[in-house]
Amino acid sequence: MSEPRLSHIDSTGEANMVDVGDKAETVRIAVAEGFVRMRPETLALILEGDAKKGDVIGTARLAGIMAAKQTASLIPLCHPLMLTKVSVDITPDEALPGLRVEAMAKLSGRTGVEMEALTAVSVACLTIYDMAKAADREMEIGGIRLVSKSGGRSGDYRRQGERR
Repeated sequence: MSEPRLSHIDSTGEANMVDVGDKAETVRIAVAEGFVRMRPETLALILEGDAKKGDVIGTARLAGIMAAKQTASLIPLCHPLMLTKVSVDITPDEALPGLRVEAMAKLSGRTGVEMEALTAVSVACLTIYDMAKAADREMEIGGIRLVSKSGGRSGDYRRQGERR
């Protein structure tokens, strides 16, 4: 078994874009998650639709979808991808308290969509913060991570301990 290496660093130590031209096209799906922790009053304000800037959850969902489609413009060395599906689900969690964000990105192609799912979650969380910061500057964004991925040469991955 070969030693792990960074795929975007060549033999001279320079950053480069990975050549995916010889990879097989497969259906690839990635799921990522994150959260925005906030005061209970802020969560109630968002859920009641009374945030000063408008529909926080709807706007954050759209921002996440748009961000996934722009990942190659935001993250150096990412390939521009023809995504076939992006979804962003935002659910309240009273125990947090706050909002949990989950994004799924899908395509049929030669490279994975993990970065697209992670970018969708990140931007959705940032949008929630932006839209509610007037009510709560103490909000915390966290837990952004890959939950699962399928397809491609490296096979399937599922975060240990996850039920998905």
